[in-house]
Amino acid sequence: MLVETAIIIFGFIGLIWGADKFVLGAAKLASNLGVSELMIGLTIVAFGTSAPEIFSSAFSAWEGKPQLAIGNALGSNLFNIGVALGVAALVRPLKPAESLIQKEIPALLLVTMATGAMLFDLYVGVLDAIALLLITAYFSYSLSRNRTRERDVKSSVAGDLSHWQAVAYFTLGLGLLVLSAEALVQAAISIAEQLNVSTAVIGLTVIALGTSLPELAASVTSVLRGHHDLAIGNIVGSNILNLLVVLPFPGLLSPGSIEKELFSRDFVSVLILTLLLSYFCYRSVKNDRRISRLSGAIFLLIYCGWFTVMVLQVQRIAGI
Repeated sequence: MLVETAIIIFGFIGLIWGADKFVLGAAKLASNLGVSELMIGLTIVAFGTSAPEIFSSAFSAWEGKPQLAIGNALGSNLFNIGVALGVAALVRPLKPAESLIQKEIPALLLVTMATGAMLFDLYVGVLDAIALLLITAYFSYSLSRNRTRERDVKSSVAGDLSHWQAVAYFTLGLGLLVLSAEALVQAAISIAEQLNVSTAVIGLTVIALGTSLPELAASVTSVLRGHHDLAIGNIVGSNILNLLVVLPFPGLLSPGSIEKELFSRDFVSVLILTLLLSYFCYRSVKNDRRISRLSGAIFLLIYCGWFTVMVLQVQRIAGI
């Protein structure tokens, strides 16, 4: 267990340092390419921080564990809004961009509703996966056509970095984020198994939490550096990717039935947090306000409530 503890400590160090370099490189690339921070957050940063979910879910589905992949996607979305965005708002109130409520938030709502329709019959099949992939293609096409061209990233953000230094920081940071998150997950699973913790609890919490740590690190780092659009865009983009890119793997590689709790408990909680995020963003933009620390606390409380209910249900099923 000593080795696993050391891995966790170094994993957190790598995660924090990697997030700092990742955000710094992304901000400079946005400035060089004339792309807004929001667009970078919704695409490059979101894809980068969602890489752990994508890889782990694909592996789970390939190994014939579709419910682990689906639970990872839903659990990650819960963590992204409930913890990553909640903590970011507690650190510093967030100012969402006006374009967010015009395009990306509606897209997140539509994707979430489509996912709910897919999971409602408690079966994930090939047709469900194809439908999500078609939505993914349309969403990508829409983003490429409507991407913002405003240079809203100040050169002082990373003014001393050349283009290739920014690319190097971005690549190095992304690699550290993915590797550190994977090391943390594997070490945590090993410790949990040594302590005889239920494997169900491991799948629903440790894996989802571990693969979402990049979003938490990147969002908090973005807020501390004053890049609010990166922080919010990262969460919105990651949640869209988790549903559109991660969920097709179970349908394509191991279609079958799912536990009812994945819909009635986990998806419903994702829907509640998504609706709240949409409301807070809409209210903030229309009233020229910020997503307050109180809103961040509400996100965290809802996540803690879901977590408590999940643990109690798992304990009841296991007869603990």
